[in-house]
Amino acid sequence: MKLYYKPGACSLASHIVLQEIGAPFTVEAVDTDAGRTDSGADFRAINVKGVVPVLALDKDDVLTEGPAILQYLADSAPEVNLLPKSGTRARAKVMEHLTYVSSELHKSFNPLFRSSTDDAGKEAARTAVSANFDHIETVLADGRRYLVDDRFSIADSYLFVVSNWANFTGIDLQRWPNLAAFVSRVAARPATQTALKAEGLLAA
Repeated sequence: MKLYYKPGACSLASHIVLQEIGAPFTVEAVDTDAGRTDSGADFRAINVKGVVPVLALDKDDVLTEGPAILQYLADSAPEVNLLPKSGTRARAKVMEHLTYVSSELHKSFNPLFRSSTDDAGKEAARTAVSANFDHIETVLADGRRYLVDDRFSIADSYLFVVSNWANFTGIDLQRWPNLAAFVSRVAARPATQTALKAEGLLAA
């Protein structure tokens, strides 16, 4: 398998999960603005949508969209238990949180990464992010270490990556102490440390 990624982008969640399951894989960085991979390949020939992550399963078969990749990886290594069995309440809860991070939290950050967003638009985006953080803070307020059944899952990987964007967008994560503690907890996992170092986001 080969993961096409952009350092620190949502593709980091897939990178972390690949490290968690211990599958053999390679990585290649992508400049999504230029539409080129590190090796000089036309990225849109790999993914017509032009965004990461992309998981190449073999030469002619690629999988796109972060949540789909995360679910595929978790199901490929059931013994690691990053996603509960199909048909269980626990699996539905993991997918509920994964969907929320993807459709609400991730989306609310998007204007903060666009150069075309004016100051008013950025302030509105920070307000939207804060409202989503308020919700997650409430979820974590019962003392749980991870989102579902106190066990690390693919939803936690995605939540960590997106929540960590607060540090680069003028949002003080310490306003949400339970979420800040969660981010620190996931950051300390060996798989996360390895992925961060591989993407040049942490000193080796």
